[in-house]
Parts: sequence; C-alpha cells; structure tokens
Amino acid sequence: MKVFWFIPTHGDGRYLGTSEGARTVDLQYMQQIAVAADRLGYEGVLIPTGTSCEDPWVVASALVPATERLKFLVALRPGLTSPTLAARMASTLDRISGGRLLLNVVAGGDPVELAGDGLFLNHTSRYELTSEFLEVWRREVSGENVDFNGKHIRVEGGHILYPSIQQPHPPLWFGGSSAAGHKVAAEHAEVYLTWGEPPAEIAKKIAEMRQLAEQQGRQIKFGIRLHVIVRETEEEAWEAANHLIRHLDDETIAAAQKIFNRFDSVGQKRMATLHSGSRDNLEISPNLWAGIGLVRGGAGTALVGSPEIVTERMKEYADLGIETFIFSGYPHLEEAYRVADLLFPLLPLDERIETVGPTSISPFGEIIANNVRPTPKASAH
Repeated sequence: MKVFWFIPTHGDGRYLGTSEGARTVDLQYMQQIAVAADRLGYEGVLIPTGTSCEDPWVVASALVPATERLKFLVALRPGLTSPTLAARMASTLDRISGGRLLLNVVAGGDPVELAGDGLFLNHTSRYELTSEFLEVWRREVSGENVDFNGKHIRVEGGHILYPSIQQPHPPLWFGGSSAAGHKVAAEHAEVYLTWGEPPAEIAKKIAEMRQLAEQQGRQIKFGIRLHVIVRETEEEAWEAANHLIRHLDDETIAAAQKIFNRFDSVGQKRMATLHSGSRDNLEISPNLWAGIGLVRGGAGTALVGSPEIVTERMKEYADLGIETFIFSGYPHLEEAYRVADLLFPLLPLDERIETVGPTSISPFGEIIANNVRPTPKASAH
C-alpha cells in the first residue's frame, strides 16, 4: 500500500467555504508540507492544477531541492502546450529530481476555464487530442524521433536530446470517468486514478479498466483520491467533519454547485450526485462523507473515523485493487502529521521511514518532571 499527500496550491485553512481560519499559502508553507511528507514516510505528493492553483511544474521545481525521496505527481495538460515541449519539461524535471517525477494527465472538465486557456474543444475532441498528445509524448520521452500527423496534433522531427532517468518514461497517471477517458487511460496510463466513491462503484470502474487494458495488451494499476478525517475516536472524527463545514451557508453551497453544473466532466457530475447539493445524508457509504464536495471541485469525499475504522475502509478498497491512496486534510500541515501518527502504524506500507536514530531528540515524548523517560503505558490514551 502506498500513501500520498497533497500540496494545497489553491489555498488552505481550518474551514471550508469561508475566509475564517484561512492560512497563507506561500513557498515556505508548501515547503513545510513537502518536507513533512518526505520525513513522515509518504510516498509522494499530488500538486493540483487549474486556474485556481499555482503552476504545478514551477511548484514541483521549487520543492524538489527541499526534499530527498518524495515523489511529485505533476499535472500534464494536453492541448495547453505541445507534446514535444512537455516531453522536454518532463525529462528535465525527472533528471533534476533524481527520477522522482510522476505525471497526472488532466484533460480538463470546465469549458469556461479551458476557453480562458485557449482550448475550445468539446469533451470528445479533448480526449481525441489527449490520446494523440500522449502517443507523441511517450515516443519522444522514450528516445524516438517522431513524425506525427493526427486530427489535432502535427509534429515533424519531434525529439528530445536528454533522456529521463525513469525508462521508458516517467509513469503516467490518468483520471477520467467517461467512456472516452477510460479508453485513453487503457491505451496510455500506468495508473488509473479515481475520485473516492462507494466501494461498489469503484469495483465497477476497476473491472472495466482492467478489461479495456487487457484489450490493449496492457496491465494497469489503480489509485484513489480522497480526503481523510481521522481522530482517536469515531465520535471525535465526525465532530471534526461537521466542524470543517460549520461556516458553510446555503448561498455558498448553491453558488458552488452552479459553477460545477457547467462542467462537462463526468467525474465531477458523479461527485455532485453523491450529495445533490444538500447537507442531508452526507455519509454516502460507511465512513465515506461527501461534505467536502459541497463547495470543492474535484475530489469531494473523505474517509472519516478512528484509525482502526479508516484502516478497515482502506483495506476494503485495497481488496478491490487500489494500491495508492492520495490523501489530504485541512489544514494540510497538521493533518499530514496526524494521518502519519494515527494511520501509518496500522497500514501495510511499502516502505517505512525510520526517524529514530542517534541524532533524534527525545523520540519517546517529553521528559517527565525533567528526569523520567515516559513509557508506552504512561503515554497511551
């Protein structure tokens, strides 16, 4: 099992849908989160994309020198740049990071945002373009000289001089809930990434994706993007979930849902149907809470519960085929520590980071009465 964290380049705070408890997100804060994730043993971090976010490539480049082993899942946006330039950028970032780059292919789902970026293709055409883009990109990063004349992309003599460290190329991750998205993922992606839905729905997606990949003579892995609200007890976790949306009013929810309604993203529509813009019945599956999606685009669900319960739910997804969990929580710095403290000891992680060594200062907790080292029994809750 692999666990990633999230870099909140579009803002952070203690509550959703309000400036109350808001936190300044700058380079230093993003570095704090990245260094914490690196030290705590997260596999990597997802850096989001869109007009509400800082540019993920620039952010990743700034965070690479502050970290040692952390991987960076960075958005690749077909149609917003040429595949040749994107291949050169990916190869460069993979080299300067020491082979720590992962690519999250994002075709886009908001026609208004895409128009602002100069892309005016409809949903079907965007996925056609995405497939052509990835074919050229993969061939060039793999070292080929490419001539390509497609419906949307034309390249003559495309190539890059300096190869990536990861061969044949940094892994491609792809999320998309439409039939067109599934087809592109099956043809090109190493990892299919889904937003958090009830296990039965995830099982259907995984079965379909495996079948489509097999038809292409390929195998594919699976990841899930969720928020997480874990506390020492079940009651405390649900209190924290309700606390997160305590400042949300109906007008703010309605305004957010109006914006989401213009999206042509099937995944966003599936997120919206989980709560239908209502605060009622937000627990859509045992310990799966849709409250975040009332105002947040994209991933809108959270696992809520005690460490034991959240671990149980994660294992249910893992039994379906989910290998990687990409988590986030508000505020992201404190929750990165909380999740690692409460969940990591219970999870079958691929790799554990040993943070106790000869240079550690009091790895057993604060000294009692300036003289006594606390025992596990004394520090248990």
